[in-house]
Amino acid sequence: MSTPTGFMEYKRELPADRDPLERIKDWEEFHKHFSEDQLRTQGARCMDCGTPFCHTGIEMAGGASGCPVNNLIPEWNNLVYRGLWREALDRLHKTNNFPEFTGRVCPAPCEGSCTVGLIGDSVTIKTIEQAIIDKGFDEGWVVPQPPEVRTGKRVAVVGSGPAGMACAAQLNKAGHSVTVYERADRIGGLLTYGIPTMKLDKKVVQRRVDLLAAEGVEFVTNTEIGKDIAAKELVDSFDAVVLCGGATKARDVSMEGRENKGIYPAMDFLNATIKSYLDSNLEDGNYISAKDKNVIVIGGGDTGTDCVATALRHGCKSVTQFGTHAKAPLERDPITNPWPQFPNVYTLDYAQEEAKAVFGEDPRAFSVLTKKFVGDENGNVTELHTVNIERYVDETGRKIYKEIPGTEKVWKADLVLIAVGFEGPENTLVEQLGLEQDRRTNVKAPYGKYTTNVDKVFAAGDMRRGQSLVVWAINEGREAAREVDKYLMGSSILP
Repeated sequence: MSTPTGFMEYKRELPADRDPLERIKDWEEFHKHFSEDQLRTQGARCMDCGTPFCHTGIEMAGGASGCPVNNLIPEWNNLVYRGLWREALDRLHKTNNFPEFTGRVCPAPCEGSCTVGLIGDSVTIKTIEQAIIDKGFDEGWVVPQPPEVRTGKRVAVVGSGPAGMACAAQLNKAGHSVTVYERADRIGGLLTYGIPTMKLDKKVVQRRVDLLAAEGVEFVTNTEIGKDIAAKELVDSFDAVVLCGGATKARDVSMEGRENKGIYPAMDFLNATIKSYLDSNLEDGNYISAKDKNVIVIGGGDTGTDCVATALRHGCKSVTQFGTHAKAPLERDPITNPWPQFPNVYTLDYAQEEAKAVFGEDPRAFSVLTKKFVGDENGNVTELHTVNIERYVDETGRKIYKEIPGTEKVWKADLVLIAVGFEGPENTLVEQLGLEQDRRTNVKAPYGKYTTNVDKVFAAGDMRRGQSLVVWAINEGREAAREVDKYLMGSSILP
């Protein structure tokens, strides 16, 4: 334990973010950073409790409770408090291949299950995690560590997102020769195309890609398995294949007026902006612009939130984010949302904070159902018609949404972005290999084995479990790598 009474002596603090009205003028990361003394103080609040729920990594009531990669949080909190940063980095890398990613984009279920949070404010775990890895790179402690011996086994990893990269990193450590295939022009999957640069600077992603390449991982871009290379040809060419292609089939909405122009899947909007920014600092104009437009985002999750932030940086006229869920309470409900579940409470994410600074209020409209789109004579969307809804659970346990009469409303809209989730993996690989799927269309591969019904073929990440968190994807990639190593060698040296 850092200090037995630290959680009583010191208050939880977080680094200040850049001013919302300033940061929307650029695409740089919006967080500021603590000094080492401030970080040591925050580390002193960790209790090193007998049962540290922060690193349990279990699913509870539909959400993560504790760290899915089982980070040794009390240990590196204590090491930071003692000023032993190099040792803290070693402990952090023991469980997490990419703490520079999770320290920036993970929603921190570890903090939601922190024992200090039972009686006060939880430890600032995520801030300390990012500080450890950033210091590691700054000090030159993070260097390529290629394996001393190669096994002669060759493994293909399809998809270079967090699951694919984690899987490749672990298999490479075991001495296998790993080739990662990515259909986009840059490595990183949703870390590159999906998460906006103000949440995750792409130089941070490229830095890790370069490190893995120096360790011996081969990356192949602009190559889609199932189109550029037949799936069977890939399987025949390698000793094992791991599918980490994600759950990229976007869910659409089907209603009157959907055919109007100006209605796009959220990822088309986000990814075009990211690519144009990386290619030309947006000068090529190859993106869907929200400038001077009334923007409606349908979907209350992280993807919708990123659309709000991106539209603001484009210079939108207005932006509203619809969610079918009700507004969350200000405090955790001890009956329906008890500790150590992830706390379902009202917060302003970075994009909502920015929109409030610009327009004076939270951009979200809660418990709203879109009924139809209306367009002009040229087929351009101009309006959305909605109604408020309330949710109840019927006698069979199903969640039912009921419209509230008299709450109909018409909203101006020049650009509509649909961010209502994903339906599972795309079909090309699934059909070519004859992979079995579960009822949600995810590739069937039991947890703990990651094996599919096709010999030599494994599946991990969102492709196996459905849309989820980056930290779960890293967990899946690591676990799948261990199973592949056992398949190839009879046993595994991987943790």
